[in-house]
Amino acid sequence: MSASREHAPDLRRGDSVLPKWVKEGGRAILAPIVRLAMALHLTPNTITVFGLIITLIASVFVANGWLLVGAGILTAGSLLDAVDGALARAQGGGTAFGSFLDSTLDRASEAILYTGIGVWILTTIAEPTWPMLALMVALAGSFIVSYAHARAEAIGLTASIGLAPRTERLVIVIAGVALAGLGFTIGLIGALIVLAALTVVTVIQRIWHVWRLSQAATIDHQEI
Repeated sequence: MSASREHAPDLRRGDSVLPKWVKEGGRAILAPIVRLAMALHLTPNTITVFGLIITLIASVFVANGWLLVGAGILTAGSLLDAVDGALARAQGGGTAFGSFLDSTLDRASEAILYTGIGVWILTTIAEPTWPMLALMVALAGSFIVSYAHARAEAIGLTASIGLAPRTERLVIVIAGVALAGLGFTIGLIGALIVLAALTVVTVIQRIWHVWRLSQAATIDHQEI
């Protein structure tokens, strides 16, 4: 092992908001759903498309003020969002097209969902300026978080770290929609503000992480 490896800083920092035990519990819940999907001979790509359709339906409910119904449907859709990847792994690994489709439709789903929330804000809140600004920053930040991950992989590095990857963002926005459905409008506004802040921080984390990885790779290359 080279000296640069021995003294290199820990590049794995940047744990997400959700603790590890919550994610492990989610995987346990997904297991029977994955088995059912396999029994029905569903493909990961089919699950991905279903997930987009469910998000579209949920967003229509949210836009029209049926927030609790929308939050419930979004919860089901978020499960499908995790099922496609788990199903691909259970079937021996995904395909390049499957990965591309999943990533592309994930971005479409976020855009559709935030559009639905935006419509609700504009038609419900008396002074929508600041909530809409928070929503726009959260959406832009979410896209840049995902773009940073894709660009890192394109140059042969990884950037999966950060406080707010997709799962965490979904949990926060669903919680905000549900709170607004229960009459706590400030809950959704607060969720959007939190999302805006977390996505910005996550982008910074990923840029810093990739820079450190690239520096470590440069040092190792020079020592060869």
